[in-house]
Amino acid sequence: MARLPRFSPSGLPALVLQRGNNRQAVFRGPDDYLHYLDSLRMAAREYDLAVHAYALRPNHIHLVATPKGADSLSLTMQAVGRRYARYFNRVANRTGTLWEGRFRSAVFDPVQWMLPAMLYVEGNAVRAGDVMSPDADRWSSYRHHAGIEASAFVSDHSAYWDLGNTPFERQSNYRLLTAEGLSGKTLTTLRSHAHSGWPLGDATFLAQLERHATRRVQPLPKGRPKRAAMPEEQEPADAQS
Repeated sequence: MARLPRFSPSGLPALVLQRGNNRQAVFRGPDDYLHYLDSLRMAAREYDLAVHAYALRPNHIHLVATPKGADSLSLTMQAVGRRYARYFNRVANRTGTLWEGRFRSAVFDPVQWMLPAMLYVEGNAVRAGDVMSPDADRWSSYRHHAGIEASAFVSDHSAYWDLGNTPFERQSNYRLLTAEGLSGKTLTTLRSHAHSGWPLGDATFLAQLERHATRRVQPLPKGRPKRAAMPEEQEPADAQS
């Protein structure tokens, strides 16, 4: 089946996933992580992409970001991917493809899903068992949102600003949300959409997307369509009692 065109309308956030080819490691140490973040900072500024959250894992990356132009997300990811691949191949003395095809992205309703998406991304290392708590993960934006250290290029979404009237209040409430964690159902939903790329939101949100989209925003029902029932044959009028 042919892949659907990427759906990345300006002004709506997306949950982004990109893996190493064959799930191979794309980061080997601190210098690699720092180079990727520097590449992301420059590309996001050049192509007008607001990065709200990120997590760099040994063999993949996650982002939550809002494109300000129709091509902002694609141009940013292409620029970062090319620049980082050239760097990595040079320092690792290798050739060939670094990334697993094109990145995946799923548009979502920020009203309902922005904070869960951020918590999902920034909790990646904890769920994998690589760190005991998110504040120990140097390569995610959690430390920025929790007030441990500021990131120069993270753009705080209005959903984060709504957590409080002061930086301290927002950071404190965000730490509380992180400690509460996400339900199993929420994690499964976010994971499914991150991998499938289907937009995430309620029926009203999806209906609004469909009015402006040039492709489907929901998967087709599974299985063959049901055949319409054939009308029963009627007896001739002169045979009815």
